[in-house]
Amino acid sequence: MKPAPFDYFAPTSLEEALEKLTDLGYSGKVLAGGQSLIPAMNFRMARPAALVDLNKVTELSYIKPTQDGGLAIGTMTRDSAIEDSEVVKRLFPIIAEVMPNIAHKQIRNRGTFGGAVAHADPAAQIPALSLLLDAKMKIQSKKGDRWVDAQDFFMGPFMTVLEPEDLLTEVLLPGLVPGTGTSYKQISRQRGGYAQAAAISKVVMDGIKVKDVRVVLFSVAETPVLTKEPVRVLVGQVPTTEAIEAVAEYVAQNECDPGTDIHGTAEYRRNLVRVLVRRSLTEAVERARK
Repeated sequence: MKPAPFDYFAPTSLEEALEKLTDLGYSGKVLAGGQSLIPAMNFRMARPAALVDLNKVTELSYIKPTQDGGLAIGTMTRDSAIEDSEVVKRLFPIIAEVMPNIAHKQIRNRGTFGGAVAHADPAAQIPALSLLLDAKMKIQSKKGDRWVDAQDFFMGPFMTVLEPEDLLTEVLLPGLVPGTGTSYKQISRQRGGYAQAAAISKVVMDGIKVKDVRVVLFSVAETPVLTKEPVRVLVGQVPTTEAIEAVAEYVAQNECDPGTDIHGTAEYRRNLVRVLVRRSLTEAVERARK
């Protein structure tokens, strides 16, 4: 199939893009990398009356270190640019670990970091990464600018706080503190395929005890899930094998809502969550201790 008819606009500046989005309102749709939107349009699952193509807005493509050791990533930065960035590898090894697992190289050459965040696919890695790393989203419109925390940004499957006239322009990642370890574990039917279940963990150690911990699940609920049990059980404690096992079991049974499809039952996916949380937490602790 081919897309339904639509108008096409290709602004060359951020100001022009914001003006066009304001003019179009609900009839407009932003085109970034197009790796999700264009297939949806081809199947007529998406029927925007107009596209606002950001590919000529070069000011939205950048990777900038911040003073606290973090990163500011422009919304049009290609996934492959992030994957290949030495700055990203040095400051955020978890991003370098995750990026090669996103689809295939041809797709990463077109797909954008901000586009994936705004698309809010509950089975995608980048929204989960933004939640794990406590990202701040810069949203701009003709009405002004605002910042939204990642945990307040995702409202449901393919739904965010973005209004029709809004544009996500930057993802700001605060720096990792010393003693931080991270780990990413995913099960999929093939490399580059959608995860049947996945867990990403970040642990900060203070001596032999856990100072802070975050575990994010994706592909097992309507949004990426920032779990609560690891914080309740592990912070201030020595992360023993038994404690991690108990956390993984609780999270699998109480903090995800997987569905059943031709690739696996909900029960099977809960079991995957249990195993992946245990593995990612264990590895994150080991890395934090080094």
